[in-house]
Amino acid sequence: MSMKQSAVIAPSILSADFARLGEDTQAVLDAGGDWVHFDVMDNHYVPNLTFGPMICKALRNYGITAPIDVHLMVEPVDELALAFAGAGASGISFHPEATRHVDRTISLIKEAGCKAGVVLNPATPLDSISCLLGKIDMILLMSVNPGFGGQKFIPYVMDKIRQARAIIDDTGRDVRLQVDGGVDVDNIGELWEAGCDTFVSGSAIFGSGDYARTIARMNAEIDSLG
Repeated sequence: MSMKQSAVIAPSILSADFARLGEDTQAVLDAGGDWVHFDVMDNHYVPNLTFGPMICKALRNYGITAPIDVHLMVEPVDELALAFAGAGASGISFHPEATRHVDRTISLIKEAGCKAGVVLNPATPLDSISCLLGKIDMILLMSVNPGFGGQKFIPYVMDKIRQARAIIDDTGRDVRLQVDGGVDVDNIGELWEAGCDTFVSGSAIFGSGDYARTIARMNAEIDSLG
């Protein structure tokens, strides 16, 4: 039996208006976004540089109360994970190959009061995290290569999503299955059917001109499939 949880739409503020970030983040939440997704890039693990814990803290100070879902594309992981936890993050996900001691990093995140997730790049096999399923709260499957927003969905990740759903269901645990990269109105239904329950979407929402209409259409695609 599937353990799939209720759907979560997590707009990625990588595509938001940085000149008015607090206002734009609140607008996308008012339009129906569930979580705020942070794509944190360090120009080391990935070839781009985005934002750090100060931005997370600034959004909390602005009045953002929704869960802040932090995806660390950084190396090393531990120090920044703890800094984001202190800045108000709700959940922190990281790439296992970017830290030396994966189990320790998960423990650090959870001891800091956050949910912990692991992120797998498109070509990273699922069996690399089989021993971690008892400790993590989320698996994030990248459906693009990390480093840049606005990329197209890599089709073979769909099969990986189905495999991940089966692995999670076999554990009987409440582990969320998140997908990030090229998620839009046209494919979100198929992603939900394949087993995802948490959807990161940046340019498809922020670039649409009507956040509420786009998020409503995404939810309608999911709801139509039950």
